[in-house]
Amino acid sequence: MTAVYYTLGVLFFVFAILASIGLHELGHMIPAKKFGGKVTQYFIGFGPTVWSKKKGETEYGVKAIPLGGYVKIVGMLPPGKDGDKRTHEAEMDDEGNILVRKSNTGLFTQLISDARAAEWETISKADHDRLFYKMAWWKKVVVMAGGPTVNILIAFAIFGSLYATYGNIADTHATRTVGVVSECVLPATEANRDCTAADPKAPAAAAGLKPGDKLLALNGTELTSWEQAQKLIRGNDNGELVITYERDGVISTATTNTTVTARRTSETDETLREVGFLGVAPTLTDPKVGGPLYTLDQMGTMTVDTVKALGQLPVKVFDVAQALVGLEERAEDSPVSIVGGGRIAGEVSSHEGFPVKEKLVILLMLIAAFNFFIGMFNFVPLLPLDGGHIAGALYEAARRGASRLLGRPDPGHVDVAKMLPVAYVVAISLAVMGLILIVADLVIPVHVT
Repeated sequence: MTAVYYTLGVLFFVFAILASIGLHELGHMIPAKKFGGKVTQYFIGFGPTVWSKKKGETEYGVKAIPLGGYVKIVGMLPPGKDGDKRTHEAEMDDEGNILVRKSNTGLFTQLISDARAAEWETISKADHDRLFYKMAWWKKVVVMAGGPTVNILIAFAIFGSLYATYGNIADTHATRTVGVVSECVLPATEANRDCTAADPKAPAAAAGLKPGDKLLALNGTELTSWEQAQKLIRGNDNGELVITYERDGVISTATTNTTVTARRTSETDETLREVGFLGVAPTLTDPKVGGPLYTLDQMGTMTVDTVKALGQLPVKVFDVAQALVGLEERAEDSPVSIVGGGRIAGEVSSHEGFPVKEKLVILLMLIAAFNFFIGMFNFVPLLPLDGGHIAGALYEAARRGASRLLGRPDPGHVDVAKMLPVAYVVAISLAVMGLILIVADLVIPVHVT
């Protein structure tokens, strides 16, 4: 049954992400058509076409590689200042076919010219009033922001529903009540295996502590938080530890010796340090329940964290690459691809320690988190991401507005084609990072503990 649950978890995640991609692309297509633009293709996936059907002027379909999607909006690239598309409109016949091609020198110039040619070879004179680049700047912003906004709204809907019912599993804190007592002392690198007769008994178990005991003091120091207790235990080394605790309303004491062992001292620091070890884990408070305003507040914090994560993404992926070739261990908080997300979903679904309700909550949280990241990532102001087109539209608005105020001639539409060399570099970088993460998620995946 474990394999069945694993498969169901992966399928649930895959179909949810594909649905999110489809809705993302609808977020672009619907306003584009509403504003009079021409959309010729709506596809989920990349690569060879698996299925397609044309309805009206738009071809809808599915492609073989389910790692994204796209809509083809006609006229994304304007002709150059010299009329290059590659050619001037006057150098087209009545059907809009290009009659003359201009030669170009220089790699970047050639790339831009080729992109214009590919764009304008599909445009007829009947389309000239429906071209994307001719739309008002605010319409361009709405069209390009529509996709990532849909992802963020999906995340808001999922997070909001869970926070209002189950609660926010991330908004909990440790109490001084013991939740788990370790039977033995295991090395940090073998923390997931079962105890054996050869393993030393954990100090907490030797002292007789049980789940439900409330820690009151350690070596006479009154406790006010679990974090304080951790610091006292870690600093105790191999020394004697007098534990004052409450069980069923009765206050008792127990004496044991903590054991020095290598442990991580924080969730963000992977370094193992020799610290005192007692062998207890705390109970957590119930997840915080909140409404829409609470959800907005939490997503505000997520926004800050995501922006920081995006800034660190190249470094994090480089660390994953080093782990992939065996130079270091892969960090538990390293980025994952959609493949990694699917593996995590499968492990959550098949995990015997999670109740069914918790499994569903974790899966939904995972899907919401992916949608939120996809939305935020696409707002990065670099082509070929949606944010690059949004930045171009905002720059066009600012430039035209400044010209009106200064009484200067209208500078015209912003030529986003000039940023195509940057777009190619960004696209190649994203492809390389994506490949590294996919391979790593297959070879050295992040596991659910």
